[in-house]
Amino acid sequence: MQHLDLQVVRRALEWSVAGQRIWLCTVLATYGSAPRAPGSLLAVSDGGQWIGSLSGGCVEEDFLERVAEGAFDEPVSVVRYGEGDDPRSRVSLPCGGILEVLVEKFDAGCPVQAHLRELESALLGQRRLIREVILASGARCLFADQEQGARIERKVDRVRIRIGAAQRLLLAGYSSVAQACAEFAVGLGFEVILCDPREEVLEGVVLNGVEIRRQLPSVFIADGGCHRDTAVVALTHDPRIDDLAMMEAVRTEAFYIGVMGSLQTSQKRFERLRRIGGLSEAQLARIHAPIGLNLGSKTLAEIALAVLSDIVRLRSGIARDQL
Repeated sequence: MQHLDLQVVRRALEWSVAGQRIWLCTVLATYGSAPRAPGSLLAVSDGGQWIGSLSGGCVEEDFLERVAEGAFDEPVSVVRYGEGDDPRSRVSLPCGGILEVLVEKFDAGCPVQAHLRELESALLGQRRLIREVILASGARCLFADQEQGARIERKVDRVRIRIGAAQRLLLAGYSSVAQACAEFAVGLGFEVILCDPREEVLEGVVLNGVEIRRQLPSVFIADGGCHRDTAVVALTHDPRIDDLAMMEAVRTEAFYIGVMGSLQTSQKRFERLRRIGGLSEAQLARIHAPIGLNLGSKTLAEIALAVLSDIVRLRSGIARDQL
């Protein structure tokens, strides 16, 4: 599954290399009912081609008409759709939603192409970046992103946008809980990969939108299956699957590592990982065990909710005591 943002940036790069001017649009904020999350991208060429999405249809049509009319000629602008008080917006969103969009005009040239190539490398998972745009001048710069946090940070005079690979959920082994987590995560927009070498366990398993790999998750992880936007989750209760996955995951930059089990089971697992796996206290501290938020979960759906809620919490840079 290719990250939609990656498709947008690559197409924008192609247009720029071909000598076309482009407009790159980024959703900054949504209020009420809005179908696209902050950070979503749309690119438009001066030839009238476009790729990506801001709202699912109505905003895109209005924006393309405005570009054809010669609007958005300034280096950068912010447009607010849905309120009716922005002269550049002629549409209303369904259910009274409001959408705020950053519009950047990029003239063709090597600096623009170099900028887009940096974004491409981040979206491929090679590193994570923060893209800062000065609203008055349109000046932009990139710097390394060392933390988790909100995808968009809006200040008075500038916008900061986190750029990284598609959020990946790596499920170490199949179980009924793993299936519930996979289905939930697909709905949340994660790239979901399930690794399990046990043919008898995977027989008859159907997971729409999930990549299934018939190999040990520890092998997949050791071969580079994790980047900084990966959450590794082990939900099998089989130490041959779970423990090996944990031993490899803590050696990666995965932002979330968790394994299912009671407090007693988790304590025994930590002792095994110290004694057999040789993990340090710092490495063990990266493992969320018991996994997920304490919601009093009992059913498969409730456990999946607890696990994914904790992953989203950490991805957003929110401490548990802030909940």
